[in-house]
Amino acid sequence: MELGLCTFVENTPDLATGKIREPYQRMKDLMEEVELAEQVGLDVFAIGEHHRPDFLVSSPATVLAAAAARTERIKLSSAVTVLSSDDPVRVFQEFATVDLLSKGRAEIMAGRGSFIESFPLFGYDLEDYDELFTEKLELLLEINKNEKVSWKGKHRAAISNLGVYPRPYHEQLPIWIAVGGTPASVVRAGTLGLPLAVAIIGGAPHHFGPLVDLYRKTGAKANQDPAKLKVCINQHGYVAETSQQAADEFYPSYAYVMSKIGRERGWQGMTREQYDYMRSPEGALVLGSPQQVVDKILYEHEIFKMDRFLIQMTVGTMPHAQVMKSIELFGTVVAPVVKKALGEG
Repeated sequence: MELGLCTFVENTPDLATGKIREPYQRMKDLMEEVELAEQVGLDVFAIGEHHRPDFLVSSPATVLAAAAARTERIKLSSAVTVLSSDDPVRVFQEFATVDLLSKGRAEIMAGRGSFIESFPLFGYDLEDYDELFTEKLELLLEINKNEKVSWKGKHRAAISNLGVYPRPYHEQLPIWIAVGGTPASVVRAGTLGLPLAVAIIGGAPHHFGPLVDLYRKTGAKANQDPAKLKVCINQHGYVAETSQQAADEFYPSYAYVMSKIGRERGWQGMTREQYDYMRSPEGALVLGSPQQVVDKILYEHEIFKMDRFLIQMTVGTMPHAQVMKSIELFGTVVAPVVKKALGEG
């Protein structure tokens, strides 16, 4: 099983000072995080796309290209590319470029996104939310398979036997479908034989088991190669030397962001009681001492038999030194134990 990190590159206040870190400094810190992730042996680093002031990255491919120049082995993915409001031709070209820069390490995690700011920004109607993703995914997959493309849809100008360049380092780019728990999205991924990334932001992980089962059953029914039906689990989490240290260090910034987003959507703010439940063995957070994180990942592997696990350590702004220490523990302590337990070490 591959283990790695994902981040939305937060642009939120440092709760110790009340100030927002200089964006340049946050990007500098990000490059150090990618480099350390590779140094400690992690397999994947993924960066999300957003179009709001809470997060810095609106173009994952641009940042991944910088990461490609500073690494040699680690896979570099979006998390996610908001395909519904983007142009599949440009998405492919950008990630093919990252693939060339990284010698075949680029991946696309395509999704509809958990925020809606990009739709009015790029002139799309939210009423077309599902139709946009379906149509644009179709075009992206066609471009990935064929150098010259003929295609016609409703929301983009037609293409008539035109080449799309550059081509990636390998024959095709890996394209994952990212979902938040919608059965229809899971069925789409299984039917197409595309790898599936499931984001578990809230709720008990075992509640997502039937979704993964549905994905694999759908893929089998569509006669897809089982080897292509890979599953990635994405979760918020953090590692520290002790359980209490992890809980206390992660809570302030995590609660700040989740409460802010919750208020936007009509939810109540997060309480410490809710947080403590979420970091329990049955909760959505993968957080604690190295052994607790190992146990949680192995517990979830029993449920999902996932091929990849990504942890998002920076939901809100945390001290850079703490984040780096968490990455170090995840890579040097947690990952080797998990892989050994799965017979991979």
